[in-house]
Amino acid sequence: MKIEEMIREVQQELGVGVDGKAGPETWGAIHARIVKPKAAAPAVSVAVSPVDPRSEKNILTLLPEVQPMARALVQKAALHGISIKVLSGLRSYAEQDALYAKGRTAPGPKVTNARAGYSNHNFGIAFDIGVFEGTRYLADSPKYKAVGALGMDLGLEWGGSWKTIVDQPHYQLRPAWAADLRERDMLAELRARTSAGRPIFA
Repeated sequence: MKIEEMIREVQQELGVGVDGKAGPETWGAIHARIVKPKAAAPAVSVAVSPVDPRSEKNILTLLPEVQPMARALVQKAALHGISIKVLSGLRSYAEQDALYAKGRTAPGPKVTNARAGYSNHNFGIAFDIGVFEGTRYLADSPKYKAVGALGMDLGLEWGGSWKTIVDQPHYQLRPAWAADLRERDMLAELRARTSAGRPIFA
């Protein structure tokens, strides 16, 4: 039996999301089942310990399903000797349009090709990281690829693996219903769900 099949069976038994990836939700459920803490188990969004204050400020803007994944990535990178921080999370439509205007109708270089409603950041499922050496931010480093591998191992989608626009600092948690959808189709459904007040991960 392949490891992905084993993980899927464990996830089904635990009643968590079934994706074949042993991320924070799966490990939290395993911990709760085996260790059986005396106190009530914390919600998945807070089960993974908080990280640095700068990252936490941005992580808390994300949907509860995404928060433990972002924390886990920071912690997993640290275990591999790489210091990262979460530099951005949720963006409003107005903030997205302001970014889109740069290099077009506003001063500065172009920083995104996504208008409001066409970025996963607008729905709380995406975040960007930065690699640091001490207090120095590294805009370009081979460590981004190393962190990308760690992120994908957690079950995150990594912008560095995209074929068209490569975005190494970018990570997102694709909902299960969007597993086989093209990006534009997923974004259309995200806009529809947000407009209707429907949950993203249900």
